Amino acid sequence: MATRAKTVFYCQSCGANAPKWIGKCPSCGEWNTYAEEVVQVAPKENQWRTDSRKESKASKPRLISDIALETSPRIPLPDQELSRVLGGGLVPGSLTLLGGEPGIGKSTLLLQLAVQLKGKRILYISGEESEQQVRMRAERIGPQQGECYILTETTTQQIFQQIEALRPELVVVDSIQTLYSNVYESAPGTVSQIRGCAGELLRFAKETATPVLLIGHITKEGSIAGPKVLEHMVDTVLQFEGDRHHVYRILRAIKNRFGSTAELGIYEMHGSGLREVANPSALLLSQRDASLSGTAVACTMEGVRPFLIETQALVSSAVYGTPQRTTTGYDLRRLHMVLAVLEKRCGFKLGAKDVFLNIAGGIRVEDPAIDLAIICAVLSSAEDMAIDPACCFAGEVGLTGEIRPVTRVEARINEASRLGFKRIFVSRYNSGLEALASRSTIKIEPVGKVEEVFGLLFA
Repeated sequence: MATRAKTVFYCQSCGANAPKWIGKCPSCGEWNTYAEEVVQVAPKENQWRTDSRKESKASKPRLISDIALETSPRIPLPDQELSRVLGGGLVPGSLTLLGGEPGIGKSTLLLQLAVQLKGKRILYISGEESEQQVRMRAERIGPQQGECYILTETTTQQIFQQIEALRPELVVVDSIQTLYSNVYESAPGTVSQIRGCAGELLRFAKETATPVLLIGHITKEGSIAGPKVLEHMVDTVLQFEGDRHHVYRILRAIKNRFGSTAELGIYEMHGSGLREVANPSALLLSQRDASLSGTAVACTMEGVRPFLIETQALVSSAVYGTPQRTTTGYDLRRLHMVLAVLEKRCGFKLGAKDVFLNIAGGIRVEDPAIDLAIICAVLSSAEDMAIDPACCFAGEVGLTGEIRPVTRVEARINEASRLGFKRIFVSRYNSGLEALASRSTIKIEPVGKVEEVFGLLFA
């Protein structure tokens, strides 16, 4: 007797389901996102599973102290930036999702990894390009150093048959939105297909200890396309950011079960592929002129990596009555707070001024240690007085106008000294400043209030 198919309506935005069509999704609030999909109740054959001839053992509860710790060594990668963001390499059996805008370089990054990783048998599955297209892109990247196989297939049942025959040690899927499983009768890219195909790949990765890298599309809002459950299923979610019309790309971890999410990788796009940026401070610091006002250098941290970035501010009279506040790479609400502190605590009348703020290099910074540099750049532009280009700043600004201490101040001071800066302004409440000042070549300026910084810079 044939199994009867079941019809379910899925929200194409968040993945919620309902037995009938709904105009507005009660889960995410989007309108007209429910689409009818046919889901088969009984799964067909050839789904991924462990050897069916073996009986699965039911798991039993165990005392946590009786569980033996088994740490599998990570797979070292030739790409140091990707290895840092992942937490030190690929974990066996992990499922990693890489998202980014079209043309940003997601496929280039993973194909570059596949052809350069030595000593591993790698299967690169492409559902968007032909074998010739992948080969042409691999030729532009450079000579092949690893054992990389190309498979152009979108049906998961056929993919798993080839995987069982090849036994790869690393699998790359480009992309998860193109895969199709016979178990679900909806079209590729729908909620049920993405969730089902990702579930099959997850079982394969965990049961065989084979790491799997997935490429995912993003929506116009910048989130991973497909159901939100996709991000919950995978172990790591990486975001590839940047303007595809410029050469610089930024890789950051949104979720990482095996490492920190505070690390950052920076790449430079060339015709021959992506190149790692070993010294991001030199990239993010432009050619600065001592006669230009409105610029200040901040020493920030991404994970355990210090680097210096240039903040640019422009303060001008509001022409249309209502002042504008525009930021690029910095939180707009935090800028409003900083301007309120300057007006309330320091007496600078900025309520009738337009303020435009930009973080050079096209990156977004969330480290609160950048606050002091933002304030100095705004004051420099408002007073039209340039800041000494040999000065940099590392401090958080509180609502009372005090300069609060920041973490890892020694690493920030050492990075500023290495790049040739002569003075660094930090909070006087940081511990160990006297010992640091005795062994550093850079002059440390401890400050406690915004007024002190203004006096030392523009006296």
